[in-house]
Amino acid sequence: MPPSAPFEATLYPNGPLPAQGFWLLACGTLLASSAIGGGFFLAGAWPVAGIMGVEVPLFVVLLAYARRTTRRRELVRLDEEGLHIQAIDPYGRTRRWRFEPSWTRVHMDDPPRRASRLVVTSRGQSLALGHFLTPEEKLDFARALKAALRDYRPF
Repeated sequence: MPPSAPFEATLYPNGPLPAQGFWLLACGTLLASSAIGGGFFLAGAWPVAGIMGVEVPLFVVLLAYARRTTRRRELVRLDEEGLHIQAIDPYGRTRRWRFEPSWTRVHMDDPPRRASRLVVTSRGQSLALGHFLTPEEKLDFARALKAALRDYRPF
């Protein structure tokens, strides 16, 4: 028999830009930097142009890294077999945990602070969730998960 209050959620970070916006920003930055660096080069300040030639590729690499980190996901599901948490990193590697709902507690500061953590604990095992969420998003999720665990009835 399924639990009286099934719960399922997917946590993920907000993405910086869609692919088209990424390329538009990268090309626009390269074009603007080339124009400014060229002006400095023509004015005789060639070291400035060299530095700008290094910082633009670095900016694009860091922007690409930020896009990659948004592939992270945390899947949380409460069903008749327990509380299942699956974390998928940006490279597709998956880690899984299972908690007994009757023993599981959700800890979160209310009201949330900037450094608040959302932690799920059960029988000495603990797991921090949603570190990429804002404090308010963590609190909303913690409240929803607490309510689902409170209403959980396996039989």
